[in-house]
Amino acid sequence: MSVRYGLLALLRDHGPQSRAQLAGRLQVPRPRVLAELDRLTAAGTIVEAGPTASRGGRRSTLVKLDPGLRFAAIDLDARAVGVEVTDGCLRTVASHSEHCDIRTGPETVLGRVTQILDKIRAEGRFTRLDAIGIGLPGPVSFRDGIPVSPPLMPGWDRHPVRDVLSGEHGCPVAVDNDVNVMTLGERHSGVARTVDNLIFVKIGSGIGCGVQIDGRVYRGATGCAGDIGHIQVDGDGPVCLCGNAGCLEAHFSREALTRHAESAADGDRSPVLAERLAAKGSLTARDVADGAAAGDAVCIGIVRAGGRRVGQVLAGLVSFMNPSMIVIGGDLADLGHILLAELRSVVYQRSLPLATGDLPIVLSELGARAGVVGAAVLASELAYGGPAG
Repeated sequence: MSVRYGLLALLRDHGPQSRAQLAGRLQVPRPRVLAELDRLTAAGTIVEAGPTASRGGRRSTLVKLDPGLRFAAIDLDARAVGVEVTDGCLRTVASHSEHCDIRTGPETVLGRVTQILDKIRAEGRFTRLDAIGIGLPGPVSFRDGIPVSPPLMPGWDRHPVRDVLSGEHGCPVAVDNDVNVMTLGERHSGVARTVDNLIFVKIGSGIGCGVQIDGRVYRGATGCAGDIGHIQVDGDGPVCLCGNAGCLEAHFSREALTRHAESAADGDRSPVLAERLAAKGSLTARDVADGAAAGDAVCIGIVRAGGRRVGQVLAGLVSFMNPSMIVIGGDLADLGHILLAELRSVVYQRSLPLATGDLPIVLSELGARAGVVGAAVLASELAYGGPAG
């Protein structure tokens, strides 16, 4: 970690500090810290913030991040877009979310993102952006800033997302898989604040996994580490959007739950689902969640079966990686205690006691905000010269 990033990250996460405090926290010789602070002051990245509280002697001067720093955080899901503009300390300045179908293509979706940011700019919330972070729901080449053959995103393959947004907004852009971004968010501001070895699992339109090792996101050789949704769990299972049969997310995802629900309703195995289908004409994963919460045995069975599948894959990851925590997020995390209980049971049974003795498996604390928080962290790491790459 560079001294520059260390200083900026401390000011981002802990607010104004004196030069002596910064040198002490970084455990770097004070002359080196002072020289870097002089460079950051000259560049306008930091400014003085007044004297420290009096302790009877000469008071030190605090420094802080320039209040005018602005980052844009963009979280794209298969069905929604969330946009936040933050200051340099990642405090929200403006936010907006709306329905957005990723299948309408990159020109439409990124065009709408630009319209949202232009509106926020017109409202006077920022005059310039210093960096943008964006998460996409599919495999991403982090180095090139492009999605690569994303199953849920027709028309997006190798679209120059980074270059398009950078050209539109005149600032550097970091593009990553949405689960990696959520992992950054949960590590920075959520339940995993003190965890360096983390698995974050998103269960929604697909299933993805963010892997953090020694405090840094592990992306693999080409950027597709953690794509557990396409691990085969049943050779004779349903065909997945990727073209293979029996993938994990073909068994347990938003679309898979809808398919299971409709089958149960049509077969009259679940009176709750049959009643909802008759009333609405269609079913969703939400109906399964509601049915399970109401005690419907078929809905509970659907959730438990999916939880077992996910747990089997996670048990293998636990044996391989030995994480300190597993966090479950995404739309389907609200299946709640039934899903979590099944996951825990399988992981604890199938992994070695040494790996699971103190292993918490918990729900995301940030919930739906994990993506935008992580995208803001990603943008700040890009602007501050941090460890993202």
